[in-house]
Amino acid sequence: MLMVLLVGFLGYGCASTPVQKEPEIPPKRPVSEFVKKGVKYPIDAYDPWEGMNRRIYIFNALFDQYVFLPIVRGYEFITPDFTQKGVSNFYNNVHEITTLINSLLQFKMQKFGITLSRILLNTTIGAAGLLDVSTALEIRKQNEDFGQTLGFYGMGPGPYLVLPVFGPSSLRDAGGLAVDVVSYSYITGAVMDEADLNWQIQLGVTVLDAIDTRHQQSFRYYATGTPFEYELIRMLYLRKREFEVEH
Repeated sequence: MLMVLLVGFLGYGCASTPVQKEPEIPPKRPVSEFVKKGVKYPIDAYDPWEGMNRRIYIFNALFDQYVFLPIVRGYEFITPDFTQKGVSNFYNNVHEITTLINSLLQFKMQKFGITLSRILLNTTIGAAGLLDVSTALEIRKQNEDFGQTLGFYGMGPGPYLVLPVFGPSSLRDAGGLAVDVVSYSYITGAVMDEADLNWQIQLGVTVLDAIDTRHQQSFRYYATGTPFEYELIRMLYLRKREFEVEH
């Protein structure tokens, strides 16, 4: 009985011992000294859905860490480098269909001609796109999508938007992405149907496309070294899209 009381007393004593807190260091200079009301800063953006966007950003980081990257690392482990390069060249060549269509929609005939030349060269001399012959001949890859097409015709980006899995976007670019995905799927699906590929192979081709897309991206969540990664990524994405629409 005495032991029970002793243990209880010691436990109470431990539980009631006040926790020593680190002293708070007051800020040396007030925030208002740097952030002025009514002034627009380069990092500012129209982000009315910021709460939702931040939650999706966290979801994407977790999905990337625990699902996507382990699959990509497995793919990189079991396939030789030259195979990975060939797979990337093949899908990059197929994805240029999106640039071809949107260059035509914007009447950017120089980009259309360059992209058409790249596709023809890589598909024929480049062994169905496994070799990037066009880049070796200094015929540089172009970039156009339906979000840029909408921007070309005067549509603004609208609110900033983080899409599940896809990442940073805007309301305009999300709509553009949907159009590009549908048109790309329709064309590639028709080609695979024509080649009489069964649905299992078609599914495998689609999954490998997603793995290769992540394989080609060097970005890693929370590896930028800044506590303001969300704001940084938002600013870089919006500035990049402004530049792409203008050019």
